[in-house]
Amino acid sequence: MVTDPLGPAIHFWRLDQTRHANTWNSGIGAEGSGGRWNPKGFPVVYASLDAATAILEVAVHKGFEALDCVPHTLTAARVLDVAGIHKVQVEDIPNPNWLIPGTPSHSQQVFGASLLKQHPFVLIPSSVSRHSWNLLVNPVLAYGLYEVVVQERFALDGRLNPSE
Repeated sequence: MVTDPLGPAIHFWRLDQTRHANTWNSGIGAEGSGGRWNPKGFPVVYASLDAATAILEVAVHKGFEALDCVPHTLTAARVLDVAGIHKVQVEDIPNPNWLIPGTPSHSQQVFGASLLKQHPFVLIPSSVSRHSWNLLVNPVLAYGLYEVVVQERFALDGRLNPSE
């Protein structure tokens, strides 16, 4: 049974290097480099609706070895009013290839930025885990619309980075 990710309460998760844990909600990293759903210069906080997907989203870029040996912090937050979340269905995405892992196109980044200019939160399918959801957060529009639930030290299960 698949549940609607826009149930009564929405929690979202993010994994950051511990040295960036205090600025997890700034969007500065994505602003500096651009991302799947934002061009360079547009701040976005990339998060996931579950901790496992947040971990995979980071691991796909850094690898499990980095998660095993560099201190990371896992943050969970709660959206205070789900009415502020704009949900994007697969069929709403102009190009289905945008959900396939790879280099994002300029049009894809503009599409995401245009949604984030209108909505503080955008819920969109994950390209890393096809049955998971990511929450894009516009740090300016979302200010005061969420609360931190927990920040904790992250520890990777060593089986994900076994010795040879």
